Amino acid sequence: MTVKEKIKDKHRLRLECICVNQDGKEVITGEAEIIAPTEKVRRKRIRLPEIEFKEQKCPHHHRAICMAQGIGQPLKTAIVHPADGVSLRGAVEAAKAGLIEAVLVGPEDKIRKTAREENIDLSPYEIVSTLHSHAAAEMAVQMVRECKVEALMKGKLHTDELMHAVVDKEKGLRTERRMSHVSMMDIPKFPRPLFVTDAAININPTLTDKVSIAQNAIDLFHATGMGMPRVAILSAVETVNADIPSTLDATALCKMAERGQITGALLDGPLAFDNAISEEAALAKNIRSQVAGRADILLVPDIESGNILLKQMVLLSGAEMAGVVMGAQVPIILTSRADGDVARKASCALALLMVRGRKNAKIADSDMECHQEKLPKAAKGRR
Repeated sequence: MTVKEKIKDKHRLRLECICVNQDGKEVITGEAEIIAPTEKVRRKRIRLPEIEFKEQKCPHHHRAICMAQGIGQPLKTAIVHPADGVSLRGAVEAAKAGLIEAVLVGPEDKIRKTAREENIDLSPYEIVSTLHSHAAAEMAVQMVRECKVEALMKGKLHTDELMHAVVDKEKGLRTERRMSHVSMMDIPKFPRPLFVTDAAININPTLTDKVSIAQNAIDLFHATGMGMPRVAILSAVETVNADIPSTLDATALCKMAERGQITGALLDGPLAFDNAISEEAALAKNIRSQVAGRADILLVPDIESGNILLKQMVLLSGAEMAGVVMGAQVPIILTSRADGDVARKASCALALLMVRGRKNAKIADSDMECHQEKLPKAAKGRR
């Protein structure tokens, strides 16, 4: 502000006002007329309080939770062997948030003992008693097949124990798709959620397996309403090398996407991790594509590299992980003891969005639609 004119008889000042942005460009200009004091004014200096603006923790997970809470009826979910405080409390908190309708499956005495220790009221929840964790997994799968529940959630049992019942050829929940785990990572200071697959189910996936793994992740991404995903197929290098099988798989997957064998996404690979998520790294290596530097989904070569990548993100970058197993007749919510409350709720939200908001997803409908048709009308939700 600059004094443009002084009007003595009226004790007024006319000020020329200019406001510029960070680039020095004028954004507001004008004049202001003020009444000036006739005597000098002195006031004691005021020390302003220190204010620190903190970003909301896990904004992407909160977004998924808010979306799911507005999509319809909670997802009736069998909680498999919730016999410790972490798994039982996580299921109860998700139920209170309106994301799931929890059915507790496992040894009733252990579940009630855990509830007493954690001061959790079990009166709102159905309990289906079994002898042990293995029987709980089998019972939960049977409940899905009988259309009594719409999803499964892992409690205090090993993932292998739960998945053994799920993949049983006669009594399991197989579909035409290969099952795979999809993680949604909420990474501090990273501008978008980053999906990683598969770091939990497929140990050394074949090219055919990777087709299902990619499509499962794409379908889940669409369910979150974030549009067309960019899929980076990871390897150690960004060029095709016959001595590195994952680069050959990446090349084949990209061609399969061009021919419509994988749908709903933009694919590119092989890409190393840096040029998959960093535009600067991609430009430095002269990689020009619609995916490089802007990936939404990372498809890892095998379970070892995926597991290492996820744990690095969690332990070194402070990332929070939510995730579900896709490709079965219903979503399977896999949680870890290290997961926080928000991450657990976000995992339930992803499952709910997948079942209730599948408008654009291209899942193996021959199995999924059959299962949905058997559900009572109140449990179907929107398709």
